[in-house]
Amino acid sequence: MNRTEFEADVVREGYTFREGGLEPNQHTRLHTHDFDARVFVLEGSITLDYGEERRTYLPGDFYTLLAGITHAEHTEACGVKYVAALRTPA
Repeated sequence: MNRTEFEADVVREGYTFREGGLEPNQHTRLHTHDFDARVFVLEGSITLDYGEERRTYLPGDFYTLLAGITHAEHTEACGVKYVAALRTPA
């Protein structure tokens, strides 16, 4: 999936989207969000910790993070730029 396809999909599903990112070597504490997020990585990389699972996403990868899921985010020296699609669950 490319960025154009990603954006078309999320709009059809009722998400709003924006570009964003995290600075190099940023590490967040475990937290949750009150919204669903779908994220498409544009540049750099981001690693997410979900409980016992740890996964790294690179340019062209995307992931879905549902509201209420406990997670932490980590970047390396290059940081990350992404398109984030957000939707408040019903």
